[in-house]
Amino acid sequence: METRSLLDEALGLQRLAGRVLLIEDCVETSAAFVLHHLLKRSLSQPLHSSNVVVFVAFAQPFTHYDRILRKLGCNLAAQRDSNKFFFIDMIGDYWPGGNDGNGGDGGLAKLFGKILEIISALSQESENCVTVMIDDVSLMEVTASGRTNLVLDFLHYCHTLVSEFGCSLVMLNHEDIYAGMGRPTLLLQMEYLADILIKAEPLATGLASDVHGQLTVVNKSIDDGERSRNKLCNLHFKVKENSVEYFYPGSRT
Repeated sequence: METRSLLDEALGLQRLAGRVLLIEDCVETSAAFVLHHLLKRSLSQPLHSSNVVVFVAFAQPFTHYDRILRKLGCNLAAQRDSNKFFFIDMIGDYWPGGNDGNGGDGGLAKLFGKILEIISALSQESENCVTVMIDDVSLMEVTASGRTNLVLDFLHYCHTLVSEFGCSLVMLNHEDIYAGMGRPTLLLQMEYLADILIKAEPLATGLASDVHGQLTVVNKSIDDGERSRNKLCNLHFKVKENSVEYFYPGSRT
């Protein structure tokens, strides 16, 4: 039986249904491993055999994710064949609107229609156990020819899935592409929509052989029985070949 990690505890995985997760990283510290972790978790819940993932890939082809998840003990090809994993390839197979100059406008609307079509075709039991994952939002903006308003509209449409179907929404975004721009509207809106913000950064003290970076996890509006509050957790991590090790700052010398 798989043991829970410190990241699982920080995220509060038992409360992910119907929540929005935003993962932010930078060139120096990729957070792709967090997305892979959540993908595996979403497909490996023993008590929820009806779990389904709709994965929108702007960054990598299916073979990339399948290779990595196999190392983590999850066969995406088998999950896809059993209709538990729906992969929308925005790189090669599926960019609605194509290259006719309308890809950004009509394309994102058609993409949302595709996601809605997949969810609507599921059984009622599975509808409430869907996770929509986007890798990554910054490339979506590039595909939309930099029209931020189109990306914002798309994300707000996806947010309606959370309230209507009880889906979870997981987004990965590269924060440092906005360097020198202050806090752009798209980034602020995504952080506003997020119930959980996960930020990956390099160590403030510089590179270390046994620590690859740090994660800050902000859980918004955690109910402790008396009042709602935000929960903040800081973790260090080390990425290994087939796993990621998490530990608290200062617990290693």
